[in-house]
Amino acid sequence: MGWLNILLGILGFAFGFPIGIVIGLAVLSYFQQTYLKELVIEPLHELDKASLLAVLPEIPMWVKHPDYERVDWINKFVLELWPSLDKAICDMIRDILHPIFDECIRQYCITSIEFRSLTLGSLPPNIQGVKVHETNEKELIIDPIVRWAGNPNINLVVKFLFLPITLQLLDLQIFAAPRITLKPLVPTFPCFASIAVSLLDKPSVDFGLKLLGGDVMAIPGLYQFIQEQIRTQIANMYLWPQNLVIPILDESLAIKKPVGILYVKVVKAVQLLKKDLLGASDPYVKLSLSGERLTAKKTSVKMKNLNPEWNEEFRMTVKDPKSQFLKVHVYDWEKIGKHNNLGMQVVPLSLLVPHQKKELTLDLMKNISLNNNKNKYRGKLVLELTFNPFKEDSLNYSGRHLDNSSTTTNNKELGEGHMSRHSIGGLLIVTIPGAENVEGNHHNNPYALVTFRGEEKRTKLMKKTRNPKWNEEFQFVLDEPPLKEKIHIQVMSRRTGFGFRPKVEIRNFGSC
Repeated sequence: MGWLNILLGILGFAFGFPIGIVIGLAVLSYFQQTYLKELVIEPLHELDKASLLAVLPEIPMWVKHPDYERVDWINKFVLELWPSLDKAICDMIRDILHPIFDECIRQYCITSIEFRSLTLGSLPPNIQGVKVHETNEKELIIDPIVRWAGNPNINLVVKFLFLPITLQLLDLQIFAAPRITLKPLVPTFPCFASIAVSLLDKPSVDFGLKLLGGDVMAIPGLYQFIQEQIRTQIANMYLWPQNLVIPILDESLAIKKPVGILYVKVVKAVQLLKKDLLGASDPYVKLSLSGERLTAKKTSVKMKNLNPEWNEEFRMTVKDPKSQFLKVHVYDWEKIGKHNNLGMQVVPLSLLVPHQKKELTLDLMKNISLNNNKNKYRGKLVLELTFNPFKEDSLNYSGRHLDNSSTTTNNKELGEGHMSRHSIGGLLIVTIPGAENVEGNHHNNPYALVTFRGEEKRTKLMKKTRNPKWNEEFQFVLDEPPLKEKIHIQVMSRRTGFGFRPKVEIRNFGSC
């Protein structure tokens, strides 16, 4: 009977096992189909309180706050780059931690420390919204909302007295609201000198940690303790206004400084075009340098004259004589409407020899293009140009060493307004960051008026504020050091439609 029982058991298992699997799959399929049929998608406003609170943390920030922008294109871009970013970031982690591991090996009885595996996984971070702030400073502030539910596999092996100890980090989840500040903005790629990163709130960090194959986070009370310690330590270092500054460019090198003065004498013009129907044109010349935002220089208007003579001199600051060029435009002045273009031309400063006057006769054209054959004759313009480098830069242009005679004065403060200045051997630069607590109770549209040696320059007008931030720079070209002169500063307010009204009397910043 024993062998018969064995035979019947084998036959029962052979037939019962497949039949049980088939019945189980059929039941499972039935319940899955039933579940799918009963699935209902409801709008958020129709959810009850418990359901809404359950899904609220998962709702993107651009849904909760209209001032956050949706940036799916960035997430798609990061997704495509993630395999390469993963490798690059992991290589950077190895390079940063390698000297730290070597120091630990020397100080403690550790044989070796190495990564058995180091990868951030296949799931990239997700940006749930971005907010960009506009300020009066030369900076760009970006507030992204970052959520990362990653599947990293970081396996570290520490050999302690020939006993390997494995430490594994996995199932990492991070939710953070960083603030990224790009400042200052400079005219050199990548257009900012540094990156400052801070956190607007304590980050949420969750992860799994295994030691010698055992789940450390399963120990009662340890999970919450480690989480809170990590959040506190990160907040102590990077919670706003504290930040992590990553230098990108040397600000002093990124912002080009003036290296010399270009002296331009507009002598005369010959055989200009006749634009006016009843008489000759009323020409004047407009001068500017490429790469500069300063106001263009203008000659006087010569009424009804096709062969005008000006003999007027102008001084312009040069920052890069190898790449900059002088733009010359001749216009026909009109009392009403747009001034007519009589012709233009450009002069590369690389053609000039330092300290040597060069007289040029320029053929005026309608525009500067590759095909100049279509430009008909528009007359000629005679100029005299001289480029004089500053003494501290003369060595680069003439090969002779000259003493550096540039002077620098400390920033001074007038009441509650701010201004800094410095002279660079022939050039006085005046920087006006802003003012505070400007007087006035009814209208407050302040601007600053800077007067030096009879030349006036003004900042832009800031509407409806008593604490304007101008951050503007003005240049005064000097033939000789200003030993006794004074700079006059007026803070004015423009009443819309009613002229000007001074808000602060003229004050002096002392002798230069």
